[in-house]
Amino acid sequence: MPVIINLAGSTLAVLAARDATTSTSSSSTDIVSRLTPNSEQWQSIYFIIGFTVAIAILWYMPILKYILWPFKVFTVALHEFGHASVGCCTGARVQSITVDPDEGGLTKMLGGNMYLSLPAGYLSSAFFGAVMIFCGFNLLASKVVVCVVGLAMLLTLFWAKNWLTRGITVIFIGAIAFFWWFDNSLVLRYIVLFLGVMSSFYAVWDIIEDLVVRKVNESDASAFSRICCGPPQMWGFFWFLISVIFIAAAIIAAIVVFKDNGQ
Repeated sequence: MPVIINLAGSTLAVLAARDATTSTSSSSTDIVSRLTPNSEQWQSIYFIIGFTVAIAILWYMPILKYILWPFKVFTVALHEFGHASVGCCTGARVQSITVDPDEGGLTKMLGGNMYLSLPAGYLSSAFFGAVMIFCGFNLLASKVVVCVVGLAMLLTLFWAKNWLTRGITVIFIGAIAFFWWFDNSLVLRYIVLFLGVMSSFYAVWDIIEDLVVRKVNESDASAFSRICCGPPQMWGFFWFLISVIFIAAAIIAAIVVFKDNGQ
């Protein structure tokens, strides 16, 4: 009697496995494609690398370091705004924000949650920096973020108690208006990228100066270690890691979101 072999089931299984493999391969290819920068995004990444190297070199160089002075003071103002804004959100009453010519800052407030407001200086610098880096990949997004940062500067101006703080906020707002108008705002995107890099890496450089070079006893990390636990260096390193994560996430998100509309 002849033997009849039914291959239908085996054939369907092979076809299903092949389709699954093809689908997985297609999904992997699509993910790789989305995460691969286009030519304009590579240009933004090169600018980020260049800004990082330039800031790192100029930060401690005699005389040349003063090129960064206005940007450092702006970043300090943003840092202090982080303390004040989180303080307000936790019930504090902000008395004043001051920024001094030596690139130091002080926020005075009553009440609030110190466990949240103390780390907020470094972490808000990292967060604002990451958001500016993300938005710096796209012109329209750059315009949006400078409006948000400009609003933060206006609030800082409201709390400001010395002329340097008032002056740097007014100059920043004026610079935003000028570069928004100049050359169809094309320069604005790169300024946003630069300020983003400056603000993101402010935490680590400030920690190095406060805890290693000058060994300042009243840094945010030192104050936080006293009310919480662990040495200041541990908290500084932890906040630096968060800053790096913010930066990496901002760049990856910008590559994915602004793949087809860099302008």
